[in-house]
Amino acid sequence: MADPRNRRMPPVGVRLTTDVERPVDGFRARVRWTDPSTKKRVGRVSHVRTAEEVEEFFDQMRKATETGTNTTVTLAAYVASIGDRWKRGLDPTSTAENYDIGLRLRVLPALGHIQIVKITAGIIDRTIDQWETEHSTSTIKNSIAALVRVLDEGVRDDIITVNPAKHRARRNLGKHVTQTAGALRAHAIPDLDTLRTLADACGQVHQSYSDHIMLSALLAARGSEVAGLRVGDVDWRNRVVKIERQHYPGKGGLVIKQTKGRRARYVPILDALEPILERLTTDKESDDSLLRGPRGGVLTTATVRDATYWDDLVKRLGLQDLIRHGSKRAERNSPVIRMFV
Repeated sequence: MADPRNRRMPPVGVRLTTDVERPVDGFRARVRWTDPSTKKRVGRVSHVRTAEEVEEFFDQMRKATETGTNTTVTLAAYVASIGDRWKRGLDPTSTAENYDIGLRLRVLPALGHIQIVKITAGIIDRTIDQWETEHSTSTIKNSIAALVRVLDEGVRDDIITVNPAKHRARRNLGKHVTQTAGALRAHAIPDLDTLRTLADACGQVHQSYSDHIMLSALLAARGSEVAGLRVGDVDWRNRVVKIERQHYPGKGGLVIKQTKGRRARYVPILDALEPILERLTTDKESDDSLLRGPRGGVLTTATVRDATYWDDLVKRLGLQDLIRHGSKRAERNSPVIRMFV
């Protein structure tokens, strides 16, 4: 099939003539006009199945003469034509990359062949239904978010009047997760002794992995936020730790940026964390990193997971539901998952 961007469209303001032929297998609808620059008669032909589709084709061509917009463009062709315009305002180191992956790997294979004007909320819902059998909640949300942004551009370009994906992002995804009272809490680390046992097991590989676990849990911080901590963030006078940045493994390598909430937060220093912070801050400058790995590098979630053989480790300790990142195998609202994201 030819790329709809390359199909001939009538210029704004030209007069159209239409005619229809009826072969055996449907209708042959034709629109013709005089090219203002060459003065030659040119046209566009569409083979459709029903009389309703004939009128729809004629209406699309008439709209093109009013707005100059190609309303027959498919989603894939439109995405190619607008480039990165739909990513405006997104964080290029993380969010934009995740949305782009969702668009390329899920949205376009499922919907790219459909004309934008024919994409309905029902079609999108059925697509999401299929995704729910194959992908995690966060993966689906990233895909829907990308589709919403692309179709928002379609509204701005007058291809469609309403974005049919707009409210699909509010679907109750992950309905298979049990929401009974205490169901999520059942997966949490039950007490400080169990946390220390886990940290000690990681410490047998290297002390930095043990410190990473304790900091993540007792500061309720993401792994990237722990990696972003500096010695000066530990305020001994007020007994708080300031979390205001994250060292994030984004597109193109590790980057330092704001926390996900875009603002600093202050976390009290718990008694169990005090000796660890004292050891990590002793004889260091204020701008020094609080914690680094065995070779002096940044500790990421993936680094700790791989170095400690996390899945085998937690299974051996009877904590098999405790995972380093909850987006693929559990809901992120779980208290224990929240500690270790």
